[in-house]
Amino acid sequence: MSLIAQKKGFGATLWDYLTTVDHKKIAILYLITGGFFFIVGGIEAMLIRIQLAKPDNDFVSAGLYNEIITMHGTTMIFLAAMPLIFAFMNAVVPLQIGARDVAFPFLNSLGFWMFFFGGIFLNLSWFMGGAPDAGWTSYASLALASPSHGIDFYALGLQISGGGTLIAGINFLVTIINMRAPGMTYMRMPLFTWSTFVASALILFAFPPLTVGLFLMIFDRMFGGNFFDHTMGGNTVIWEHLFWIFGHPEVYILILPMFGVFSEIFATFSRKRLFGYSAMVFATVLIGFLGFMVWAHHMFTTGLGATANAIFAVATMAIAVPTGVKIFNWLLTMWGGSIKFTVAMLYAVAFIPMFVAGGVTGVMQASAPLDYQLHDSYFIVAHFHYVIVGGTVLGLLASLHFYWPLMFNTMLSEKLGKITFWLFLLGFNLTFFVQHFLGLLGMPRRVFTYGKDQGWDLFNAISSSGAVFMAVAVIILLVNIVMTIAQNKTVGRDPWGDGRTLEWAIPQPIPFYNFKQTPLVRGLDAFWIEKQEGNKEGMTYAEPIGDIHMPNNSIIPFVMSFGLFVGAFGALYNGEQAWAVPVLILGLLITFISMGTRSLKDDLGYHIHKEDLMDNKGGKQ
Repeated sequence: MSLIAQKKGFGATLWDYLTTVDHKKIAILYLITGGFFFIVGGIEAMLIRIQLAKPDNDFVSAGLYNEIITMHGTTMIFLAAMPLIFAFMNAVVPLQIGARDVAFPFLNSLGFWMFFFGGIFLNLSWFMGGAPDAGWTSYASLALASPSHGIDFYALGLQISGGGTLIAGINFLVTIINMRAPGMTYMRMPLFTWSTFVASALILFAFPPLTVGLFLMIFDRMFGGNFFDHTMGGNTVIWEHLFWIFGHPEVYILILPMFGVFSEIFATFSRKRLFGYSAMVFATVLIGFLGFMVWAHHMFTTGLGATANAIFAVATMAIAVPTGVKIFNWLLTMWGGSIKFTVAMLYAVAFIPMFVAGGVTGVMQASAPLDYQLHDSYFIVAHFHYVIVGGTVLGLLASLHFYWPLMFNTMLSEKLGKITFWLFLLGFNLTFFVQHFLGLLGMPRRVFTYGKDQGWDLFNAISSSGAVFMAVAVIILLVNIVMTIAQNKTVGRDPWGDGRTLEWAIPQPIPFYNFKQTPLVRGLDAFWIEKQEGNKEGMTYAEPIGDIHMPNNSIIPFVMSFGLFVGAFGALYNGEQAWAVPVLILGLLITFISMGTRSLKDDLGYHIHKEDLMDNKGGKQ
């Protein structure tokens, strides 16, 4: 096979990305789309803080405010944090375990396009009669009463997008179980791979309850199913159970991969092996296991009874233990290390106190009597932002700086990165720290305004000023990214100089087949071992050079997802428009014909021949 030239026209590049099944290119698609939705969610957050900056503000109406807070939470959790995490999983995990791709490249592409079209469908609600307005949790009592189509956009959009997430989780599970290089036993896997493995298992078990809940919601809204209507024998609390059986593991789906990234960063920039590797692995697995046993702590005030509250309170306190183990192991990794404070390391160090603050306020909520006082107040808003922003968002920003050279063979400016870091950290604490006090002073969450005489003016003004710092930090980050792309200064292999795991051993730019020969893993921190022994190649190989089998690109995942997107409009307007049922049938036909084409077509891929590999030192498709 002849190697395709690097320079391509815009049309050819666009077609390449629409049809790609290469995990590295899919990582870039996730990064761009997740980054776009992160900015959209950030704009929604700024609108919230402008509205709450002063008492009796009329910047937005009450109805529009409900739509903004609903879409802010939904966008940030489902359409920004999740895909950005998948971006780094896709970019790094196959390289860390010595694989040429994920187990199911076609499904990897399908998972991305389902997420993409689900996210676009959800955001089209802004332009088609109003966005969802029942909060990001969309509790059934509010959702069923919502007169606009917003909730239908929410249910159908998340159903499509969630299907893509489930596909991606299964794909990573199979990849990590089946495609590790020779010698990479489970207890030699890097922590990022371990945390991806556990998070993928959580996705496998957590997303079906959400899928069931959304289907019941769709049937209630569109066909009068009455699953959640208590006046017709339904039960609105069932939605809360289904949502939180998904929703609490979702928190760990978001944070565990970031724990893995921080573990890599601490070890790399402390120039030390990660302290307590085995304990870290078991703590990760235990967090995943306990994550399914705590969902009803979101429901202490629904009247489940003292026994249920006590059981979930104890389980919530228990989950703090493995998290504490991790915190101490990270601190001990740095202890006595030769620390280099890169931007990624700054984010990692800042993460510890921020996440501990979020965790401590979470354990406070585990006490049901205190939760009765603080439930649905701004104390809860502060708590979960310290967990999600202090954990996941700081982790994503750290990952961006740490793995940018791996993904693009260039380096983000450390100087601009440090300005972003300090502005973001300052803004984050200004915004959310004072919200603890707002909650203690009785300010309920989700209210669109407040009076002058309630004593909440100063703290809200401080909170809104902090949001401005965060916005400026993100703008500087975007400037950094644009400048880095424009300058295009290549950095080559192992740009940090202290890479420990296999992904840093691959020549840059990374060949589209990843590894010319399958590597042999001889211990934990495989690349570090080879460095210590003076191996210039950076890898010991488990096989001689031979032909490599690769999958063909395919447009079918894009078309299949587009069919669901089209069909969703038919479902949305069913019973209102004459064209609704034909559009629903058309969309499903597009999807089913695409599935049939995929099933009946013998797509056996192609081979890269040994001679081409020996001639070529790298090269990219």
